[in-house]
Amino acid sequence: MNHRILVVDDDKEIANLISIYLKNEGYETELAHDGTEALSKLQGGSLHLAVLDVMMPRMDGLEVCRRIRETAELPILMLSAKAEDMDKVMGLMTGADDYLVKPFHPLELTARVKSLLRRAYRFGQAPAQEEVPGLLRMNGLTINRTTHTVEAEGRPIRLTSTEFGILYLLASQPGRVFSAEDIFRQVWKEKYFDSNNTVMVHISKLRDKLEQETGSKLITTVWGVGYKIDF
Repeated sequence: MNHRILVVDDDKEIANLISIYLKNEGYETELAHDGTEALSKLQGGSLHLAVLDVMMPRMDGLEVCRRIRETAELPILMLSAKAEDMDKVMGLMTGADDYLVKPFHPLELTARVKSLLRRAYRFGQAPAQEEVPGLLRMNGLTINRTTHTVEAEGRPIRLTSTEFGILYLLASQPGRVFSAEDIFRQVWKEKYFDSNNTVMVHISKLRDKLEQETGSKLITTVWGVGYKIDF
């Protein structure tokens, strides 16, 4: 499958460099240089991932991310020159799946892209206890790994690929407590750092979406240990 990636950066030189890095890995790219142009190119629906700069004219990356999340779940890698934790949290809370600080090494960029695409379109393996491969049912939820969809009593719940990955992991082993490091290693497939609050942010957004649709607190925090889902 040839994945098509939207690269959005108002610095045309940076956008072109990112495009070259991605093309060298076999991806197809589309370029946009402001938020309005990015949203226009996304309307076609044939893009698989967006690499999105935060600081742009006309419409910044955070607002573009919000608007994308109103209609689509494609993975979003946010780029920013700001390295502070709160900037990362803001990007993740807005709906980004990952956050990369400029300047970055080309290998790190392509590794993040590969990880996001793998989670979004080929996540994991079916757990042994599934009655139907790729399908989990619990607490009124139907979680379908094959179609990457979640329903609550037949109502669809819109999740990003990362949120789906976390939910599927927790639901596949109900009652087991997963530490933030466990979740990060299994969903992100990357090395975990103690200061990483990425998991916490995604758990918070996932919990809010599930509670809004089901009225129940499905994900439990075991303080000092991690997170779990019980039947």
